[in-house]
Amino acid sequence: MNISKKIRQNFVDFCKKLIKYPKCDTIISDFIMLKLTVRNGKPLPHGTTIANNGVNFSVFSRNATEIILDIFEEENSSTPYFSYKFHPTHNRTGDVWHVFIEGLKPGALYLYRVNGPFEPEKGHRFNKNCYLIDPYAKALTNKSIFQNLPKNYTPAKDKMDIEFGTLYDAANFPKCVVIDDDDFDWEDDKPLNFPLRKSVLYEAHVKGFTASSTSEVSKPGTYAGLIEKIPYLKELGVTSVELMPLQEFDENENTNINPKNAQPLKNYWGYSTIAFFAPKAGYAYDKTPGGAVREFKEMVKAMHKAGLEVILDIVFNHTAEGNENGVTLSFRGFDNSIYYILEDYRKQYYKNYSGCGNTLNCNHPVMRTLIIDCLRYWVCEMHVDGFRFDLGSILGRDRTGKLLEDPPVLERIAEDPVLRHTKIIAEAWDAGGAYQVGWFPGGRWAEWNDRYRDDVRRYWRGDDRMCNALATRLTGSADLYLRDGRKPFHSINFVTSHDGFTLRDLLSYNGKHNDDNGENNRDGSDNNNSYNYGYEGDSTNPQIVATRKKQAKNIMLTLLLSQGTPMLLAGDEFFRTQKGNNNAYCQDTELSWIDWKLKSENNGLFRFTRKLIDFRLKHPAFMRPEFFLGGDLSYNSLPDITWFDETGKVPDWSKINHFISFRLDGSKADIFADIDDNDFYLMFNSSTHDITVTIPPSIGNKKWYRVIDTSIEEPNDFLPSGEEEFLPNQSKYILPARSAAVLLSR
Repeated sequence: MNISKKIRQNFVDFCKKLIKYPKCDTIISDFIMLKLTVRNGKPLPHGTTIANNGVNFSVFSRNATEIILDIFEEENSSTPYFSYKFHPTHNRTGDVWHVFIEGLKPGALYLYRVNGPFEPEKGHRFNKNCYLIDPYAKALTNKSIFQNLPKNYTPAKDKMDIEFGTLYDAANFPKCVVIDDDDFDWEDDKPLNFPLRKSVLYEAHVKGFTASSTSEVSKPGTYAGLIEKIPYLKELGVTSVELMPLQEFDENENTNINPKNAQPLKNYWGYSTIAFFAPKAGYAYDKTPGGAVREFKEMVKAMHKAGLEVILDIVFNHTAEGNENGVTLSFRGFDNSIYYILEDYRKQYYKNYSGCGNTLNCNHPVMRTLIIDCLRYWVCEMHVDGFRFDLGSILGRDRTGKLLEDPPVLERIAEDPVLRHTKIIAEAWDAGGAYQVGWFPGGRWAEWNDRYRDDVRRYWRGDDRMCNALATRLTGSADLYLRDGRKPFHSINFVTSHDGFTLRDLLSYNGKHNDDNGENNRDGSDNNNSYNYGYEGDSTNPQIVATRKKQAKNIMLTLLLSQGTPMLLAGDEFFRTQKGNNNAYCQDTELSWIDWKLKSENNGLFRFTRKLIDFRLKHPAFMRPEFFLGGDLSYNSLPDITWFDETGKVPDWSKINHFISFRLDGSKADIFADIDDNDFYLMFNSSTHDITVTIPPSIGNKKWYRVIDTSIEEPNDFLPSGEEEFLPNQSKYILPARSAAVLLSR
């Protein structure tokens, strides 16, 4: 019986008027749904699968006694129009509950309800009155979870709360959407999978990249808006866009208030996932159920056509359900004791290695399966190129929270055949005290290198005795990655990221200014290694402004010409500011959004950064696949790298301070390339005085030419290819205070 939505509603209204029975709508809806045929279904795959003119539903729960599948007609429906209680024998295989609904189509909206023991002291928090999001849901409707929860939606305190409580109103609760994975024409698209060493990463926020009116896009703050900015990304020259969390989260979970304007704050960054398979509906211009999936795919497809990778920041360390005082939204209601790490003897409490109230039990086989299924889905069905794992050390903890030497899930991710060429990047620490930079287990993992960040910041700030540390970071951090067989490119080099100061603020503030966050400036790190050069905040003093911009170029040069994989923070290339806020997680405002006016105001820095990216990608000498040996593989009497002090001699590493320089041999044998590159000589001076540098002689009949000098006014600070400046004096070079220079030989 195929009755349109409009005809159905007219029929319901007619019956109400005819027999004046207030629940006639329920009766008629049930009658209409007789067209659905219920079959036993299959346990795998989990989630929803479209087949044979219907949908298979599969969900895990070991300790549940009853599971109900509810189907809804509209996003705003208060109650389901069809419900099915799973038969404990026919609809269950092991711990997997499953059913096939023939006649149901893509776009159907559904939730679950699960009954079972409410025994928090044993780790069980089943609540039959809660609607639950499918852990494998591929899309949610565009609703705020926390803002729209009923006022009585609070944690159940005891069995009586559940037994005599009432079913919550589903009107404002997001519904899961049945998605047809085949309903999209990818053409010939597939993940690009650039080698890490040939990649330049660019960390950006989907909404914040185009939310400002200054972005001048037609669909601001969306996946579609990001498509409109692809020409800019190509102009900048980055290869890979690393997007901050876009799996479904609720931006309204933050309860803090901005003390300056009394406005509620948000969870802007999104590190509070509730549906790992689902792209956030709020980031889609198309707000229809499932529209976010289509729009996300369109974005990936457009990025790939332009030669840009898409890397996702993913948060497998905790969920939005919080601690014992949190809300039941999904995992807690399906099987709390399986999905979370609980206290050993007081299982009503959650171990909190994430700093967010709970910790996912990542090395339980059930959670391991979900993680692998999720990553495979994003690669196979959504065509992404890689992942950055937030607080990745949590994935190395066992079911009691102890760090494992060889964590099964990390090894599985690294060795999974489907993910073999997918980029996997760890934030190699967590909020529970784990710090594994250089030691992250699991094989081929790359890591965010915060040692690089801190050492480069301190060197250019002018701290004493930082040359040794800088030399180590410039050459790929062998102290961290050589010992376990990893390569320079496994070091993800960065100086700024979403978490902390922007580049401009790093050079403009001595301390954080997080007053707008509603936490009395207590939040955010105090270890910023920043310097304001004489004035706190933006300055009109020409000398201070000039120093800051030169230091920005010094840092960009260091980052993009170091061995390893560089990552830039979006907007740093044209000096974006957050007014000294180093923890803008809650600022869904112009403070966090990219101000595109700054691109023209700071075009010199943008041009410098763009040329640096291009320079790096054209010269294999800066993208070595192996660490330096200090030897001569090309037999030209020139080591692969040679270090010098300002007198042109081998440096005394116990005495050098503020100045360091080195020569790179560009012979193809020494750089592991197919063709010879130029030889290069790089100089760094973080002191407050000029230095006359003795330059080592070039080899053979070659001569030194200046390419870059950050002390020179633009555009002559970076000369075009083929127009490099010949040095009349081939033995001396004056390098001004707080500047860097690059020479090449030809």
